[in-house]
Amino acid sequence: MPAHPSPAVQATRIVAVASLLALMALGLAWELWLAPLRPGGSWLALKVLPLALALPGLLRYRMQTCRGLALFVWLYFVEGVVRATSDHGVSARCALAQVALVLLLFAACAAQVRLRQRAARAAAAGPAVSH
Repeated sequence: MPAHPSPAVQATRIVAVASLLALMALGLAWELWLAPLRPGGSWLALKVLPLALALPGLLRYRMQTCRGLALFVWLYFVEGVVRATSDHGVSARCALAQVALVLLLFAACAAQVRLRQRAARAAAAGPAVSH
């Protein structure tokens, strides 16, 4: 990553980090307090641990983290869609919120990868020579 990422890349990182943190907070709140599978919370709250592993990479602008996370979050999308259509009440609303956060996170990661690849190609091509 260049010493000074472009404002667009910085914005995508902010959106990615914010949506990742919100997805983690939602997962914990959903499974421990809002609508746990069992009263008092469930072990399903551990589903946020893989997301937590991606946070340092996002904070350090690691493109591999963005690529991997953009693929991995689809598991959370599938869970959200299934539970939004099969659960009721608070749990269904949490599932819909999870789907929205996953889509936002995916879009931010995909945009960051695209912007950084475009910048790398432009840098590799070098400055245009004008006569």
